[in-house]
Amino acid sequence: MLKKVLIANRGEIALRIIRTCREMGIETVAVYSTADRDSLPVKFADEAVCIGPPPSAKSYLHIPSIIAAAEVTGADAIHPGYGFLSENADFARVCDDHDLTFIGPRAETIAQMGDKSVAKETMREAGVPVVPGSDGAVGTVEDGKRAALEAGYPVMIKASAGGGGRGMRMARDEGEFEKLFVAAGTEAENAFGDGRLYIEKFVEEPRHIEIQLVGDGQGTVVHFGERECSIQRRHQKLLEEAPSPIMDADLRERMGQAAIAGALEVNYRGAGTVEFLVDKNGDFYFMEMNTRIQVEHPVTEEVTGTDLIEWQLRVADGETITSGGRTPEGWSIECRINAEDPFRNFSPSPGTITAFHSPKGRGVRCDTHVFSGYSVPPTYDSMIAKLIVREDDRPRAIAKMLRALDEFIIEGVKTTVPFHQQLLKDPRFIAGDFDTKFLESFELKAEG
Repeated sequence: MLKKVLIANRGEIALRIIRTCREMGIETVAVYSTADRDSLPVKFADEAVCIGPPPSAKSYLHIPSIIAAAEVTGADAIHPGYGFLSENADFARVCDDHDLTFIGPRAETIAQMGDKSVAKETMREAGVPVVPGSDGAVGTVEDGKRAALEAGYPVMIKASAGGGGRGMRMARDEGEFEKLFVAAGTEAENAFGDGRLYIEKFVEEPRHIEIQLVGDGQGTVVHFGERECSIQRRHQKLLEEAPSPIMDADLRERMGQAAIAGALEVNYRGAGTVEFLVDKNGDFYFMEMNTRIQVEHPVTEEVTGTDLIEWQLRVADGETITSGGRTPEGWSIECRINAEDPFRNFSPSPGTITAFHSPKGRGVRCDTHVFSGYSVPPTYDSMIAKLIVREDDRPRAIAKMLRALDEFIIEGVKTTVPFHQQLLKDPRFIAGDFDTKFLESFELKAEG
């Protein structure tokens, strides 16, 4: 078994990985920037190494510093968590070159799935339904226009190397296509160093549903059901649940088998998700594959009784999968608690947390790295906690989450707790009647 794992990340996911490693008898190494020197991952890891100043480019994204930290501490593996270098094929290759086990897919898989146009073609070859559109990246505006006409307006213009909603525009007709194409290409070039674009038909009233997979890289892939991820703001998820309110056994089986087929096409190793858009008619289309653990993985863990980090560690160490995935039982909801002011357009709210009390009780889980006195830095992502509940069914899960949110005390910074409290009381959300555009019509009522 792996003996010492360096965690190339920070915050709650670093702490989450440390916990599973400790339960498995694996030593851990935390790396940290000077902004995180007093963080809980640094406190609870067996060893900790400072890798640079607060800017990510000089610390959590600086590959030489991370490799040096692994070598000086004698780590034999690196877990990248999510974000930062987790989907960086070059980082995975460097780990291999230094005889460090990269806890994730092979570098070539990351590269293949990271290029959205290549990923789409790969899935098409595997028989996975894909959204009509261009066959890979388009070279010119005129090529893009032809692809858009063939797919049928409205269409989405997307960055081939994109993510997080950057390099993405929706064109409703040919008249506005060119200016949006140019804008998307410029944004993609600035964000990713790659201005290539591809075209997809816009799916009406889409739900964002993802299938959780684990593969051993030796010919076996299993799935653990789906997660509902349609509550989004600017393509960033705010609340997730498992299972999905629209799912039945037949749709789950078809989507699960499609996801497995796609993963087998690339001989997938590790935990990952295949993300789909499901339209108002129940038809589903491949959107992308995330070759890492997801922020929202706890809801799947809660309804399947599975530790997905443990699965990652075991298959990275060469174990084969000898049992199948698990069908979800019960219901789980996760609210992302961000240090943001929802009443001021979700503007960041860094600062010092002066009081902190996380909810407790049966079926309540809080994954967080913060505490009273913790300073939320302005340098990184604003998520400070994930509040997760589990119950027998969706109405009870909603009621439990509302109770837990009422108990959550965070003072000193603004948070998204009030947003979630209002969202969970919205009649449309309660009825499961929403899609990825839901928050565009959701009205947040002022406090007081």
